[in-house]
Amino acid sequence: MKFGFGQPLKRKEDAALVRGAGRFVADVAPEATLHAVVVRSPHAHARFAVHDVARVRAMKGVRLVLTHADIADLGPLPTPGVIPGPDIKIPHYPILAKDVVRHVGDSVAFVVADTLAAAKDAADALTIDWQPLPHVIGALEALSPGAPQVWPDRSNLSFETDMGDAQATRDAFAKAARIVETTIVNQRLVTNYMETRAVVAEYDGERYTLTLTSQGPHIMRDIIGVEVMKLRPEQMRVVTPADVGGGFGTKLFPYREYALAAVAAGRLKKPVKWVGERIEHFLSDSHGRDNISTARLALDDKGRFLGLELDIVADMGAYLSCYAPYIPWLGMGMATGVYDIPAAYVRLRAVYTNTVPVDAYRGAGRPEASYLIERAVDAAAREIGVAPDVLRRRNFVKPKAMPYKTPTGKVYDSGDFAGTLARAQQLADWDGFAKRAAQSKRAGRIRGIGIATYVEACGANGPETATLNLDRDGGVTLLIGSQASGQGHATSYAQIVADRLGLPPDLVRTVQGDTDRIATGAGTGGSSSIPVGGVSVDRASKTLGEKLKQLAADALEASAGDMEIAEGTVRVAGTDRLISFADLAAHPAATPEKLRAAEEFGTDAPTFPNGTHIAEVEIDPDTGTTAIKRYVVVDDFGATLNPLLLEGQVHGGAVQGIGQALMEDTVYDKASGQLLSASFMDYAMPRALDAPDFVFETRNVPCKTNPLGVKGAGEAGAIGSCPAVMNAIIDALDRAYGIRSIDMPATPHKVWSAIQAATRKVSAA
Repeated sequence: MKFGFGQPLKRKEDAALVRGAGRFVADVAPEATLHAVVVRSPHAHARFAVHDVARVRAMKGVRLVLTHADIADLGPLPTPGVIPGPDIKIPHYPILAKDVVRHVGDSVAFVVADTLAAAKDAADALTIDWQPLPHVIGALEALSPGAPQVWPDRSNLSFETDMGDAQATRDAFAKAARIVETTIVNQRLVTNYMETRAVVAEYDGERYTLTLTSQGPHIMRDIIGVEVMKLRPEQMRVVTPADVGGGFGTKLFPYREYALAAVAAGRLKKPVKWVGERIEHFLSDSHGRDNISTARLALDDKGRFLGLELDIVADMGAYLSCYAPYIPWLGMGMATGVYDIPAAYVRLRAVYTNTVPVDAYRGAGRPEASYLIERAVDAAAREIGVAPDVLRRRNFVKPKAMPYKTPTGKVYDSGDFAGTLARAQQLADWDGFAKRAAQSKRAGRIRGIGIATYVEACGANGPETATLNLDRDGGVTLLIGSQASGQGHATSYAQIVADRLGLPPDLVRTVQGDTDRIATGAGTGGSSSIPVGGVSVDRASKTLGEKLKQLAADALEASAGDMEIAEGTVRVAGTDRLISFADLAAHPAATPEKLRAAEEFGTDAPTFPNGTHIAEVEIDPDTGTTAIKRYVVVDDFGATLNPLLLEGQVHGGAVQGIGQALMEDTVYDKASGQLLSASFMDYAMPRALDAPDFVFETRNVPCKTNPLGVKGAGEAGAIGSCPAVMNAIIDALDRAYGIRSIDMPATPHKVWSAIQAATRKVSAA
C-alpha cells in the first residue's frame, strides 16, 4: 500500500509549521481579551501576608486580583497517580497558597488587567510581608535528622515502599562470589519544551471554555472542571489546538493557572489569557528525574547474576504532583532490565523538599531504572575483569525464555536482546575501536566506548476510542482522544486508515483536542498513541469498511461478500462496477450511522520495546570537553508504522538523553533555596552541534500482546542514551586514569576536575 503501514510517509503537519502558519494557544485572541500574570514566591519556605489588595485593584487597567481568600471554595490539585501498597497522606496542593509558600515560584496571587504590562505593574505593586522559614534542598538532606520540615504535620519522608523478594535476594547475596556496589545520581531536569504553557479562558454565563496546551483535554476538564472547580463535566469544554509545541509528559497534567483563568473569566465575563514565560516554566512547571540510587549486584564465580538489591531515594519536591508517586514506582518494576536475575529487591523512599514538584518526564521512571542497572552492569564488568558486552550476553534473558517473568512481576512477551547488541556492535565497528583509541591518544585525547541495553514497559495507557465518519467529498474524519504534541499523529493515523480504506493521507482528517467533539480520551502518554490509539483506529477503519461494503452492495445490487475496497471506491470484485466513497456518502440510503464507525481499545498488558545504544566519545584532557564521535541505535519496536516518524522520535529522545548526560542540571542554592539555573543563561540545553550523526536501525520482533504487533517508541531514545554516553565517558576515563565513577552531567569542568584529581593522586604516589 503506497501510503499504508510501514511506508516512510512525510509528515502532513509540517507544511503549515515551516511556513509559520501554525496555530498555538498564544495565537488565540478572542475580542476584548484580558491578560493575567501570576505572583510567585521569591522564597523557598516562608509565611506571608498580602497587603493593600484594594489599592492594587483600583489601579488603572486592573480588573481583578485573586488571592487565596477569593478562591477558598476551590479544591486543591489532586494526585490521582497513587500506587499500591503505601498509605500516602497527600498534602494539600492549593490553587493559591494561603499563608505559607513551600518553594521558590509557589503561586501567591493572580492579577488580571487590560494589558499584560498593566497586569505586571499591578503584580509588582502588591505589598507582601514575607517571614522566611527554614528550608531544605536535596532528598538526602531532607532525610537527615533535624532537617527542616517541609510540612509541619509530617516528616519529610512522603512514603516508603518496596518490591521483589527480600529473603530470596538475601539468600542470593549469601552465596555470591562477588558483590559490586554502585551509587549514582540521576539529576533533576527542567523539561523545556518549545511552547510554554498557556490558557485562554472564556465564560458565556453557563459554561466555561478553556483553550490550553495539553497532551489531552479530557484530563484537564475532569480535574480542573470537576475536581477543582466542582462543576459537572458538561459545564466545561477544553480545547487544545492541533499545534502543541512539545509536551514530554509535563503537559499531561493540570496546573493552577487553568483554574485561576477560568475563575477570572467567570467573574469578569470576559476572556482571560495567561501565557507562561520561560522563567515561569523553570519555577512552576513540574521537573523531572531527581533520584539518588544505590545498586548492589551479586555474581557467581562465572560472572552470572544471582541477585540485585536497589535503594532509591526520589525527590518529590514540595507537593505531590499529579502522577508523582507513580513515576519512581514504574521504574522499580523495570529494575532488572534485560537481564535474567533470579532474585531482586527494591526499596523506594520518596522525599519532600522545598523545590518545584517532580513528575513524569519523557520515559517517566524507566530512564532512571535503565540508567541505574546499566551503570551497575558496567561497574560489575570492570570489577571482575570481563568485557561489558561479554557480561551482558552472559546474563541476557534469552528469546526461548519468553514469556519471561521478572522478579518484579513484569512479563516480557518478546525480544532478542543479544541480537540487537550484536547488530549495534557491527554497525559501530566495535572491533575497530582499539585502533581509533590509539589514534586519539596520538592526538593527545582519550577515547571510550559505551553500551546500554535497555527494555521498557509502555503502550498501555487508555482505553482510547477512535471514531471515523465518511465525509461528502469521499474523505474521512477521524476523531480520537489522544493529543499530538509533535509526534505526527495526523500522518501515522492516516496511514492506518489508508491500509483499510485505500485513501491517500490528504483525505484523512484527524481531529483531536476538543472535549465537545470527542466524548472520551486518555490523552497522549506512556508511548501509547500507536499501541493503543492505533489499534482503535485500525478497528474503526475495518468496521467502517464493512459498513461501506454493505452500503455499496445495496446500491449496486450485489452481495456484500463480493465487494472490495480500492482507492476510495467500493467495487464488485473482478468487474468494473463500482461506486466512489463520495457517491456513497451522498446516497439516499446513507444514514449517518451507516457512514460512521467507532471502536475502543484498551489493555492492561504493556509492550516492551528494547534495544541497544552504543556511544563512542573522545575527551580532551586539557579542557574536559567530550565529543560524541559515533552513535548507533538498534531498536526492537515490534513493527514499524512509519520509519521516518520513528527515526525522528528516536533522534529526539536520544538528544534529550545526551543533554542530560553532558550538560543539563537543575541547581538550587542550598543556603537560600533559590533556583540558580532558572534561565537559558544558566541551564545548558543541547543544540544541533551537540547531536551526533545517528546510525539507526530496527531489528523488530513482533509484540505478542498487541494486535498490531507494535511496541511503544516515543520514549525509547531517552531511555537508552544516558547510560550509553556515561558508560562511554567512564570507559575513556578508566582506560587513561583509572577513574571508574562520575555523575551526570559530565560537564567539561567536572571531567577536567576528575582528571586533575586522578593525576595528582598518581603523582603523590
